[in-house]
Amino acid sequence: MPTSPQARTIIFSRLVRDYMRADPVVLPRKAPVRDVLAALTQENATAALIVDDVKGLVGIVTERDVVRRIALNCQGDEAVETVMTTPVARIYGDDYLYHVIARMRRLARRHMPVVDRDNAPVGVITLDAALAVAAEGLTRQIDRLTQEDTVDGLREVKAAQVDLARELLDEALPAPEIQALITHINNDLYRRVVERQIAAMDDEFGPPPVDFAVIVMGSGGRGENFAQPDQDNGFILEDYPDAEHDRIDVWFIALAERMTQELDAVGFPLCRGNVMATNPVWRKTLSQWREQTSMWMRRRSFVAIRLGDIFFDFQPVYGDVTLARALRRHVTESARRLPALLRDIYEQEAEHKVALGLFGRLITEKEDKAHLGELNLKYTGTMPLVGAVRLLALRHGIPETGTLARVAALKAAGALDADEADYLTGAFRLITALLLRQQLDDFATGHPVSNYMHPDKLSQRERDQLIDGFRAIEDLRKKVRLEMTGEIF
Repeated sequence: MPTSPQARTIIFSRLVRDYMRADPVVLPRKAPVRDVLAALTQENATAALIVDDVKGLVGIVTERDVVRRIALNCQGDEAVETVMTTPVARIYGDDYLYHVIARMRRLARRHMPVVDRDNAPVGVITLDAALAVAAEGLTRQIDRLTQEDTVDGLREVKAAQVDLARELLDEALPAPEIQALITHINNDLYRRVVERQIAAMDDEFGPPPVDFAVIVMGSGGRGENFAQPDQDNGFILEDYPDAEHDRIDVWFIALAERMTQELDAVGFPLCRGNVMATNPVWRKTLSQWREQTSMWMRRRSFVAIRLGDIFFDFQPVYGDVTLARALRRHVTESARRLPALLRDIYEQEAEHKVALGLFGRLITEKEDKAHLGELNLKYTGTMPLVGAVRLLALRHGIPETGTLARVAALKAAGALDADEADYLTGAFRLITALLLRQQLDDFATGHPVSNYMHPDKLSQRERDQLIDGFRAIEDLRKKVRLEMTGEIF
């Protein structure tokens, strides 16, 4: 029976911890072999994890080891360290499941220990359990999406996600789900790049001097990446004494420079607006972030509002997520208490109008010579929708960052009725599908990736739905204007 496209994407967002055996058999390295065999039998387990005196993982004994090494060569009183497999590959519970499948296949492993950040065993995952989650025929895509942690390997991952997106779009998977998958893969690339650079810095700079989180903003924070997002990133650092600033900040400057350069080499272009962790505006301690965002909200100048608007959709992709959660609570609560701020943001975004004229006529580009007669689906489509939904979410204290998640939360809160939520969801799904289709076509034909589509590429049904979607967005903008300013169009 064919597998649905939705089922095929599950593997790319699931984590190891959800599929591992969380009560592994764990024994000390000096334990007799007979004790290991007894424990495996009693627990009906297929592998035992062996630890040292400080409970760190040092080896593994599997059913295959029992057959090949122990049954014929041991009396039973030998220490298990003499027969265990060591060194042993290991993974973390928050690793992506598809990474584990690829790694186990490459290493020809049927079992993989799962450890915490202190190298203490927390579980075991089997290849059979992992593969059971993957839909039939996905191993080729998994292999391409899990290349080695080199610049060339990560660049191949970036290219592979485009091919996978095309396959899934052709199979009619909704565009927001493809965007979520692209974002998952991009966030994983961020993680791998950061881990590579931290390891490379160890000899010269030592380990990170304080806990920190890497955050992404914009479409990455909303889980709505398209084919070629640029870099919008920052660091949230654990608070530290002011006297330690020079010593600590130099470490994070070095990491930021290395991270952004490698991301650029992999396929994430440097942000032309310098919204990156190399800029001290986007590299701060938690307390400094709270002060800075509060200042942006109080001043409400053009620049402050623009900076805050970029920042509002942030999400963590690496490190201590509690720092990001604390900052999210601060931003959500502060914005809700400042209706004047939201009014000013609305007024600055009022120019983001949908491409719909009188009598339902689509408005096309008239100034950009390279795109004359085309629709700008981002500037006159997703931007007005995303911006208006974000403002309503901030006004109602909703912490979600994804556009559809915000629409659902606004409906649950009574801020949108069922019809409004349904029309806006449909509009978002259609416009993102058209944008994604156009960008993938650009990739395939070697053209620069853009946000423009010629109306002639629309079927009559798509044209009618797009016009209905634009009308729904325009109705939302009127609703937001009334809530923010008290004025009626």
